[in-house]
Amino acid sequence: MIGFSESLERKKATGLIPVIPDIKIRSPKEGDLFRGRSPVDAARLMERIGAPAISVVTESRNFGGSMRLLEDVVSGVSVPVLRKDFIQVEDDLRTTRDSGAAAILLICACLPEQRMRRLYDAAIRLSLEPLVEVHTCEEMELARRLGAKLIGINNRDILALEKDDGSVSRTQALAASAPRDALLISESGIETPEQVEAAIRAGAGAVLVGTAIWKVKSPGEFYRSLCGEKG
Repeated sequence: MIGFSESLERKKATGLIPVIPDIKIRSPKEGDLFRGRSPVDAARLMERIGAPAISVVTESRNFGGSMRLLEDVVSGVSVPVLRKDFIQVEDDLRTTRDSGAAAILLICACLPEQRMRRLYDAAIRLSLEPLVEVHTCEEMELARRLGAKLIGINNRDILALEKDDGSVSRTQALAASAPRDALLISESGIETPEQVEAAIRAGAGAVLVGTAIWKVKSPGEFYRSLCGEKG
């Protein structure tokens, strides 16, 4: 299967913005996002209309996810899938690999540097692409020290369970200090095509959007607008 970053780069080469739909069952701020809809059907829809990759939140207590959800989405689509969770130990990486996911989120705010490095190196050994998530200048420096090639800038504070009012301004503030050879993904707090374009202008190569897609009546049409499709 094509790699996670490579799939994003291929989408970008078509002239459209790589937008990663985030399958998140529940938002601590917005509540139930799927309201009885099938998340696997939603993932399939996103793939059909051009999503280069899918993100799945597996954390259960606050976001309503599960490993079963991840496995079902991986089985239901052919594009690379990212697992998002509060990864802490190498067993989490092995479970992720065994699910068939292509990439794993590693959050700087949740891990001391030594453990982050161990998990980063272990993910690579397991052929999982690590997405290193940052929210501050200090965390961006940690990503640089790791040699991260895929960096997510979370516009919201994950330690506040994304209940804060973060915006694309966080990406605008941090992107310039990112390693030049890293692919940047602007995550969270993005609700409009204009905000997507602002993130791209700031230096992001892709964006990850969840809540905004599932809140609208026509997720497919809205997704296309985020990618920059006309008409």
